[in-house]
Amino acid sequence: MLHSLDPSLEVLVFPRLNTLPFDGLEPSREIAGRRSSVLRRLARSKKPVFLVSTAEAIMERLPLPASSARLSISLKVGAGYSEQELKDRLEALGYDLDEEADYPGSALFHGMTFEVFPAGALGPFRIEHSGGVIRRIAGVDPDEHDVVFDAEELHIDPMSERIALGGKRVQRAALPDYCERARWIADAGVSGHADSWLSTIKEAAGRREAEREYLGPADWKRLTRRMSSLPRKAAFTATPDFSKVASSRKALRAFVADTERAGSRLLFVAAVEDDLRAMERMSGIKAERFANWNEAAKGRGGAGALLADFDTGFIGSGRKPLVVVTATDVLGSRAHHPQPMARAWSSAFDHPDVPERDAVVVHLQRGLAVLDGLQTFDVGKGSSREMIRLAFAGDDAVLVPPADLALIWPYAAELGKLALDRADGSTWWTRRTKAEQEIQTAAKALAKHIAQRRRRRAPKLVAPGPAYERFVARFPYFTTVDQAKAIRDVLDDLASGHPMDRVVCGDVGFGKTEVALRAAAAVALSGKQVAVVVPTTVLARQHVATFRKRFAPLGIEVGSLSRATSSPEMKETKEGLRSGKVKVVVGTQAIASKDVKFAKLSLVIIDEEQHFGAAEKAKLSGLAKGVHTLWMSATPIPRTLAAGLAGFRELSVIASPPVHRLPVATRIAPLSDAAIAAALLREQRRHGQSFLICPRIQDLDPMLARVQSMAPELRIVCLHGKLPADEIDDRMMSFVEGEADVLLATNIVESGLDIPRANTIVVCWPEKFGLAQLHQLRGRVGRGGTRAFAYMLTESSSEQSGRRLAVLEEFSRPGAGFAISERDLDLRGAGDLLSERQSGHVQVFGPVLYSHLLKQASEKTNDRSADLWVPDLNLPLADLLPRSYVQSESVRLEIYGRAARCRSEDDLEDLEEETSRRFGRLPSAGRDFFAAARLRIDCKRRGIVRLDVGPEAVAATFLPGRLPKSRARSLERDGDRVFYSDNIHEPPFERIEDLLDILDE
Repeated sequence: MLHSLDPSLEVLVFPRLNTLPFDGLEPSREIAGRRSSVLRRLARSKKPVFLVSTAEAIMERLPLPASSARLSISLKVGAGYSEQELKDRLEALGYDLDEEADYPGSALFHGMTFEVFPAGALGPFRIEHSGGVIRRIAGVDPDEHDVVFDAEELHIDPMSERIALGGKRVQRAALPDYCERARWIADAGVSGHADSWLSTIKEAAGRREAEREYLGPADWKRLTRRMSSLPRKAAFTATPDFSKVASSRKALRAFVADTERAGSRLLFVAAVEDDLRAMERMSGIKAERFANWNEAAKGRGGAGALLADFDTGFIGSGRKPLVVVTATDVLGSRAHHPQPMARAWSSAFDHPDVPERDAVVVHLQRGLAVLDGLQTFDVGKGSSREMIRLAFAGDDAVLVPPADLALIWPYAAELGKLALDRADGSTWWTRRTKAEQEIQTAAKALAKHIAQRRRRRAPKLVAPGPAYERFVARFPYFTTVDQAKAIRDVLDDLASGHPMDRVVCGDVGFGKTEVALRAAAAVALSGKQVAVVVPTTVLARQHVATFRKRFAPLGIEVGSLSRATSSPEMKETKEGLRSGKVKVVVGTQAIASKDVKFAKLSLVIIDEEQHFGAAEKAKLSGLAKGVHTLWMSATPIPRTLAAGLAGFRELSVIASPPVHRLPVATRIAPLSDAAIAAALLREQRRHGQSFLICPRIQDLDPMLARVQSMAPELRIVCLHGKLPADEIDDRMMSFVEGEADVLLATNIVESGLDIPRANTIVVCWPEKFGLAQLHQLRGRVGRGGTRAFAYMLTESSSEQSGRRLAVLEEFSRPGAGFAISERDLDLRGAGDLLSERQSGHVQVFGPVLYSHLLKQASEKTNDRSADLWVPDLNLPLADLLPRSYVQSESVRLEIYGRAARCRSEDDLEDLEEETSRRFGRLPSAGRDFFAAARLRIDCKRRGIVRLDVGPEAVAATFLPGRLPKSRARSLERDGDRVFYSDNIHEPPFERIEDLLDILDE
């Protein structure tokens, strides 16, 4: 926002480390890298800087400014380039050199390019080089690999300022040393934060050690003398919120007219140009665009407009004040708020059909195998080939060309208890044939299901604008990109006139509840009823409180139906639902009881759908005819996920976390009293709360005794499902309100609870929980911007248990729920989508291939022969991407797979362009690889199963009946095979083109 007010201003944000003083833990790499980048800029800055920081960050001792300025790497267009020297320097600065550059601190080297995601950057950069010289530096989109902008110079900073500190006894500086002539301005609440942080430092270490790492009370006091404090309240009047009034256009135009009559100047402010244009249309005036705040404020005459992201408008002071009206004031929830720091962390949908190394795959002609990687071998005459090695049962292995990836699909991430097939396919064909027959049956049912859904009618539900905007305005955050899209999808479904059947898959804490709230608001404000169903009484209680808080100002009654609801309230709610007085009801399966009748039920929301059985879901979604259904889950059960992927249900994925969400640090360790006490006391020391989870009720009392003997100062409250409903509520609320440090519980707390102060969870005996359960439990912490910790304390030494916990540790970033769900889908299979069977033909093909085949079959586009063969090209050239061009084996495998999946030349051309953008100009072998891939598409279209190019002739073998008739004398025929022996001295592709031209005559 500050930068948009004055584009010439350099705005830097210096965050605090997300660790506690002296806890010995590594801070988040992203935050540590941002700090390091800011310190280098401060140390080298020649012009004024606007620095934003916190009291906690300012107190940390830092490297000397000279050290911060000296360590970073500077790359310039036209400068010399040495790959090994650069690799060594990047490694010394804390970068991972074998990781795709999609996260700060990662770098990947290719032949003529390398990509790096520098500390403090908003995205990765690609550096192109040739002849030992850097030719181009460009910022790139990490998903599409497109160039976003070019740069002449790039600074790559260390991934932590600690690298510059080196030894413990080195001389240290503080932030004021980096900005000696700065003017310091403090917000109203800074002194309170500072006092709290100073006491935390004092509790954690002795004075000498503390003052080596942090500023002391005396240092802080000296610094505060230089600070000007801001008042708690600003001397501005707020502008009206036009989006919430009945006739917003009329109200806005009247306000504009009053402003002009008063002689005041009007300034429209929005984050994007589209919103400014919408404001102009609604107000009926044309506003002059200004580049920065100073120009806009000084402007004379008519209305002005500025691109900046303000929360709300205001009226300045004076006789003819400046009147600022924002996009939020006028457009409400339709206003755009770009979030440059927001990033989707889940790659669940990035080429899900391309198999990875060491994964279990299914080869359509041979069966289950392990993809053992790429293998290069010499084929003579200085030529080499790269093949894919597949490991089958009985230690057999087969080498297949990269083009065979058209027949190879991901099956599971790990072997587990799966049995591989024989290399000759003899154990595979019986299973495959039966499964294909079942897919045809399923496809007919899917086509029928989709047709019926399109035919069925449902009321078109569109909420009244002003009332809906008043509801939305009570959401205190900006929606993330994915969250906003999910909300749009749901609102479009409700207004479509057909029953909605949508799955919203978003990780824990990613904002699924807000999607549900807005869907419920759209329906309730349209005069219809909403039922929100949750799996547990505890979650029902929290949802009731959330829904009542949001709906109360609109006068919409929210009822409750669960074990915790008193008899009089339950009776009143049922009567209200029957009469239509109660518009929203939140509860457990009690909502589906026979004595619950609705007047106008139009929407059923099923939260945490993985906890309900198929029969329960069918009963809930059938509560009323033509009802809209919204399913929500962080880790959807395999059947729901496969149904979404195959098209039975619409699917919305919320993959981008809230901007300040940090990964939950996941630790796996042996179970011990000391480990439990250390984790709980550490959280108490930073004034937070903890969950302590045991698998069984009978484990709770012994665990309580163990913890109290080790840490008697901890206030502990116990919770499990067998307690009376009132007791569960009372104990839960005492924890929510901060009356206890630790909640000792079973997995009753697994679902949906939102307690921002709880940032540590300790799970004892995690091997007794499911993978998705553990992920849900871990999602109870880390909801604020504070670094959260999940400790999995195990007594198991089994390999499988260790592997399952390793999956949890691997998927520790926000957004991992979908990846874990896919892993669960790998291991369990999706079952039969048409019945309650938990295993079925999905396990034959794996979920990705199954979804593909089912979708093809249901759309009646399945030419079965198209999936069963790949043209065999026997060409006198290397059909590969040279290792010197794309060094990473996993990336070469990805490109081979995507090329094999291309169905048209346009798709292949897009991939070829992307490859040359990512890795530099294609070498001749790379051009040959894509030419061969294009030829394969052409051969498949013509029915050519084999093409041989030898020194004497070109031979093409066709599918029976596909060889076109030709009278050309230059062709020889032998059954379904044709030979062409002219122009033998031309390059291979030209000879092939001659043959195909003759066949086309």
